[in-house]
Amino acid sequence: MKILLLGPGGQLGHELQRTLRPLGTLITAGRSDRCEIRADLGAPESLDAALAASCPDLIVNAAAYTAVDQAESDYETALRINGEALGVIGAYGRQAGAPVVHFSTDYVFAGDADRPYREEDPVDPVNAYGRSKLAGEKALRESGADHLIFRTAWVYGNHGKNFLRSILRHAESRDRLTIVDDQHGAPAWSRMLAQLSTAAMQRCIDADNWRERSGIYHLSATGQTSWYGFAEAFLTHAAASGWIGRAPELAPIPTSEFPTPAKRPAYSVLDNGRFQKSFGLQVPTWQEQLALCLADFHQPHD
Repeated sequence: MKILLLGPGGQLGHELQRTLRPLGTLITAGRSDRCEIRADLGAPESLDAALAASCPDLIVNAAAYTAVDQAESDYETALRINGEALGVIGAYGRQAGAPVVHFSTDYVFAGDADRPYREEDPVDPVNAYGRSKLAGEKALRESGADHLIFRTAWVYGNHGKNFLRSILRHAESRDRLTIVDDQHGAPAWSRMLAQLSTAAMQRCIDADNWRERSGIYHLSATGQTSWYGFAEAFLTHAAASGWIGRAPELAPIPTSEFPTPAKRPAYSVLDNGRFQKSFGLQVPTWQEQLALCLADFHQPHD
């Protein structure tokens, strides 16, 4: 089986390179010179060429336009990468009989719920990034390709730019940090997401039932916290492990004191029940995922 991985350089794509290799021959495609095939989701002609050159049996898309604030003023680019490109990928998948696995976001919801979001709940993005990702979901569903769409949220990891590394960097130079405490979600470790999504793909391959399992699944972490709670848990561990001299004072602030061009959902918790039931896989709590990440966090990574 030939597997095409789009976007191998991001937090999730980096981890998927490891987990997908046992499934078959992995081909990476992206804008980096490290990729085996050059592909740019913002340029449909390069995407068509990458798909034709690789002739994949399975397409995994971890590429995305993730500059949430910039998308407010550059929606055309965000829509082309996060939305229209999925129509191109889906069209190829339908014609070639190649299933497509795609990662979406909690930002398709308004963030005003009082319980974890389920897949069938109404979508209502509050920012341009969320609208572009919702357009991608729609384009892939309507393409006719067999597909798995995994909505996730609050992704962090051991690789690349992310919340944990930003907090650690600031903690080394500041005595006091202000952290938003009125946005709630379930932080998801990129490696856990890669492992769980790959295990789901393996089940589809083994049972040869991609069509029956096609659809949207929520995949993040169980439980919930705030950005403040997440930072507090991380810095307590960092201080105890000697990564920093001492944990800085943390001050909770409301979102209104940290204005950004793009509005963020106040509530981003996703219900993982359908994923767990459909694939027979358990999604760990955010605390368990953080502990596993921290056991490896201090090690250098490429």
